[in-house]
Amino acid sequence: MPSLLEVKDLHGWYGESHVLHGMTFDVPQGEVVTLLGRNGAGKTTTMRAVMGVLGKRKGSVKHEGTETTGLASNHIARLGIAYCPEERGIFSSLSVEENLELPPVVKPGGMSVDEIYQLFPRLKERAKNQGTKLSGGEQQMLAIARILRTGAKLLLLDEPTEGLAPVIVQQIGDIIRTVKKKGFTVLLVEQNFHFASTVADRHYVVEHGKVIDMIMNDEVKANLGKLEEYLGV
Repeated sequence: MPSLLEVKDLHGWYGESHVLHGMTFDVPQGEVVTLLGRNGAGKTTTMRAVMGVLGKRKGSVKHEGTETTGLASNHIARLGIAYCPEERGIFSSLSVEENLELPPVVKPGGMSVDEIYQLFPRLKERAKNQGTKLSGGEQQMLAIARILRTGAKLLLLDEPTEGLAPVIVQQIGDIIRTVKKKGFTVLLVEQNFHFASTVADRHYVVEHGKVIDMIMNDEVKANLGKLEEYLGV
């Protein structure tokens, strides 16, 4: 499949702190791709740089062949890229349904609210509840559901399983596999490669702000020792 996202020699800074040191990787259309690495490796910073919400960046980020490094984040979103940050960003003053309907539709082809409720029946049950009254797992589902409405076909998911109970992690995995079947492409930041291996097609290992290895998912077992060494497991 052609690459939906191409990142080449991407550098990024927080103030004077140089965090990304030449990130280079591709996300083929229709795949689930993970960025694996220890805390502080630069995974979240990479997502922020792709989305245009990092203060300073240089290098190349192409979406469907369009260079985006000179674009503001709102223009990047309109190309069909949606970002689900680790902190989720659920609005406490809004109900579940109001949170769900808040982001604008940027492109045709997004899922309807009814389709989303079929995928997330728990959200339908809690539609009138205050968004921040949901459990952590339900809030994560709402954060993912919210970006499915927008029409974006490339989803950036940052640590969607962090701090969640195993049964909820399994549900998040089911959701990621389902949206892949529906034609979405996913770039996933994860520390838990055991979970990542249940959903992803390929894994990029990130260390000190750059990709140091790429492992196809069907090669994970053969590279388990190397992965554990990379991730400090």
